Parts: sequence; structure tokens; C-alpha cells
Amino acid sequence: MASVLVVEDDQFVRSALIRHLTEAGHTVRSVGTALEALREVAHFPFDLVILDLGLPDLDGSEALKMLRGITDVPVIIATARDDEAEVVRLLNAGADDYLTKPFSVEHLSARIAAVLRRARAAAVGAAPPAVIRVGGLAIDLLRRLAELDGHRLDLTRREFDLLAFLAGRPGVVVPRRELLAEVWQQSYGDDQTIDVHLSWLRRKLGETAAKPRYLHTLRGVGVKLEPPRAEPLT
Repeated sequence: MASVLVVEDDQFVRSALIRHLTEAGHTVRSVGTALEALREVAHFPFDLVILDLGLPDLDGSEALKMLRGITDVPVIIATARDDEAEVVRLLNAGADDYLTKPFSVEHLSARIAAVLRRARAAAVGAAPPAVIRVGGLAIDLLRRLAELDGHRLDLTRREFDLLAFLAGRPGVVVPRRELLAEVWQQSYGDDQTIDVHLSWLRRKLGETAAKPRYLHTLRGVGVKLEPPRAEPLT
């Protein structure tokens, strides 16, 4: 079971979340503002944060950015906002997952379990000292650092995991379902999540979907990472 911080200003929703999480065996603390959430995270070691966006003192997306400045604790966004631009912005700000209100307790439980599995596997997994090299990419699995042509890449946790998983299988087309299962620890999900992270990775690798160098998408099949092809001699 996990230690969970619920950040929700609606008392009815807050009480329902606390009741459900407590019945599921989790230890729960709750607050109603972003500033209280930041204080809680600074003083207590949580396993998970459930963060509402419509907070009275600070927009939840800004609170998320501030949380990411002090901790890597997994964050699930609970929001009534469901447009694509907002989802992309939340993922870009460091959210591990998001749920659109209203949602069932079964859906919430499944998302919590998936996020916690991934976080705990990363924390206790015995990763041997190793550096994966593909072309000009060097990925240090132990230190969780990645470089391209000797320059450090500024990757989020999920971007690093996706890049490392693909780099560990150079030239192999990995189905999207496998990416969801292995990188996101989900048995189902929206392809949009993968597309968003691939787009961010491409940008940081200095390439585009139209002109790929390392990351290649095979429509309807999957994704592969391979070293760039040598330029033909003229």
C-alpha cells in the first residue's frame, strides 16, 4: 500500500477520494490548496500525489511544475479539462498520468496501481552499470543520463524510459501495446500519450517525424530506434 497526498479543494470530492483510498489500504493526507501541497511534499515522503487543477490559490498545472522542482513523486492529475492541448501541457509539465472527471473508483484504482508499479520497479530494480550506445546516442542506465554526440539531453523521466527501452532494442520495431505495457506499465491506453512523448524526444534529438534520424514510426505497426544512415558520398 502507498502513502498518498490528495490535493483537492472540493470537499465532497476530497472526502470521497479519502474514503476510497483509505478503504483500499492506503495512508492518506489531504489539502485544499497548492501551497499546502508544496509544504506537505517538502515535509513528508509520499508515494503518490493526486492533484486537482482547479485550486483556489494557484492553477494546478503551475503547482505541478513547482512540485517537479522539488520531488520526483509520481503525480496523477484529476481534472475536468479534457482537450488535447491541455493534456499535452500536463504531460509536458511532468504529470505521470491524468484522469478526467468524473471517473469511477475502479478506474482510479487501476491508474494508481499502474503508476505505483512503475515507480517501485524503477526504485528497486537492480539495473547493472551499463551504457547503451546507438550511433551518437549514449544512454547511462544507472545514472539515468543520456547524451547525443557528447551533449547532455534534458529528458523527463518518462522520455528517458522510452528512449532507453527503444535503444535497448536497436532496429527492432516495438509495438505500441508493448510500449504501453513496459514503459507506462499499462495494459491499455491512448496512442496519443506515446505520440506526445515521441514528438518531444524527436525535438530533443534534433529531428522530426517527416525527417527522422533515430526514431522511426511504422504506421499501424510500432516504433523503432536505429542509428542514422550514413550520408551518401558525392
